[in-house]
Amino acid sequence: MDRPRPFPTVAVIGLGTMGTGIAEVVARAGHEVIGIEIDDAAAQRAVAALEASTARAVGRERITESERGGVLARFRTFSDLQAAADADLVIEVVTEHFEIKREILTALDALVKPDAILATGTNALSVTRLASHTARPDRVLGLHFFAPAPAMKLVEVVSTVLTSPEVTEAVTDLVRSFGKVPVAVGDRPGFIADGLLFGYLNQAAAMYEARYATREDIDAAMRLGCGLPMGPLALLDLIGIDTAQTVLEAMYQASRDRLHAPAPILKQLTAAGLRGRKAGRGFYTYGAPGSATVVPDAETPAAADRAAGARDVRAVRRVGVAGSGTMATGIAEVFAKAGFGVVLAARGQEKADRAVAALATSLDRSVAKGRLSQEQRDAALDRVTAAGSLDSFADVDLAVEAVAEDLPVKQQLFTTLDKVCKPDAVLATTTSSLPVVAIATATSRPQDVVGMHFFNPAPAMKLVEVVSTVLTGKDVHATVHEVCRRIGKHAVDCGDRAGFIVNALLFPYLNNAVKMVQEHYATVEDVDAAMKLGGGYPMGPFELLDVVGLDVSLAIEKVLHKEFRDPGLAPAPLLEHLVSAGCLGRKTGRGFREYARR
Repeated sequence: MDRPRPFPTVAVIGLGTMGTGIAEVVARAGHEVIGIEIDDAAAQRAVAALEASTARAVGRERITESERGGVLARFRTFSDLQAAADADLVIEVVTEHFEIKREILTALDALVKPDAILATGTNALSVTRLASHTARPDRVLGLHFFAPAPAMKLVEVVSTVLTSPEVTEAVTDLVRSFGKVPVAVGDRPGFIADGLLFGYLNQAAAMYEARYATREDIDAAMRLGCGLPMGPLALLDLIGIDTAQTVLEAMYQASRDRLHAPAPILKQLTAAGLRGRKAGRGFYTYGAPGSATVVPDAETPAAADRAAGARDVRAVRRVGVAGSGTMATGIAEVFAKAGFGVVLAARGQEKADRAVAALATSLDRSVAKGRLSQEQRDAALDRVTAAGSLDSFADVDLAVEAVAEDLPVKQQLFTTLDKVCKPDAVLATTTSSLPVVAIATATSRPQDVVGMHFFNPAPAMKLVEVVSTVLTGKDVHATVHEVCRRIGKHAVDCGDRAGFIVNALLFPYLNNAVKMVQEHYATVEDVDAAMKLGGGYPMGPFELLDVVGLDVSLAIEKVLHKEFRDPGLAPAPLLEHLVSAGCLGRKTGRGFREYARR
């Protein structure tokens, strides 16, 4: 005999995009769903959306036509809260305003059964404050789904100091029965995923507002440099700029961290009605309100400008790469496969030969995986010459430095390049955190020096951050862009300041994740799960920190803190303690997690 289903009837208050998605999840799990929406048109759209979604599921053979009929029959819509009277669980997902949510929860408290549970879908407001306005605060909690609710696996289950553990356990089990991954969190604005995500989005908005980089370059940098499904400004448009402002205001009120203070441009866009996709315009312009199609506007880069820049390029046929580590050999491989003659120079012929051997091994792996033919592999390797000194750079058109991230070391190397390279050669540094101008002024030709920040592994990663100083020549900038095009990389422009685009946005996010664990708000496992399942990140922040190296991460965070002098950028003490203890991540066998020794 089947056990009775817990929470046989669930009411969903508010049938916007999120409410409709939650209703579908619950109905497909076999529960009766009472959808309550005061706007008749919105209720009709919800029914139509469920019909369309379940029809697609049948077409993809995920459910049968009979199962579809059952889902549709279990979903009924009403315009009056009274319809929720017999519900066992009520989930409200109305607009993110405290007074509106308070009124609804207070009204529901008087209507529903004594043992019914009330859940709020807020992601920014205090669940505790909302619960305190009911006569059953022990039966109130937060249920934070992620959009689109049918597809996203994560649900944050938010308990307050008043929530009964039995209530939390029952609702957590219910979430699991939906096929979702529940993560238990305490009551603070943003919870885990949005608490980390919105700080990052806010920094991206501030970066754009400061005209440090274009919207296109900021978004491309984070997609291609971090593997994120969307760039931050496009994501803000999708979420809704007004929603982002509301969440950030709540986060700032709780944390007083300046990184959470909404960037002024968010308030300006909201006041102007430019609220993102739903309004047809936000950071980008869209074909129509609600459309996902971006259309050109006054800020869209003009093809004519790119063509004009291409006319100013210097000829580059032969490239010198200085260094013998993973990055240097990867960069040399990229140029060799693109048809450039390459000189790979190291400190001594033996080191250079080992670097070329490592490059050959990498090419062999590409052949084994079917990415290169044997002929292409042989041709690429034939283009590479190993050299034991920088004197071999005398005839290169582009010299790329990829040595240790140490300013005096790089300055000394560029002083040598200045003497060795021909007068019209472009000199590029791959630094990820040092001031390029400080490297450029070690030469007598700072106008020829530029940053080319490749990402690791260079053969696989498509992004190159092109860093111009106040002294870099326009033709040098144009030349590097053309070179990036020829090697199949996507170039984004950055000014010469710490972190450029990617690291300046990525590492404060990682640092905030460490603070979250340090404060015992969440576990390493829950934070990683939240960002992968709720944010679509390819790796959780702690997985990434252990791969990058905790010492490398700490060094970058110290540079960012020194550059911007913001208290919120100060490295988390927990990160400093782990580095002091020699727990540097995968390379030492222990970081935020422990790893098997190789």
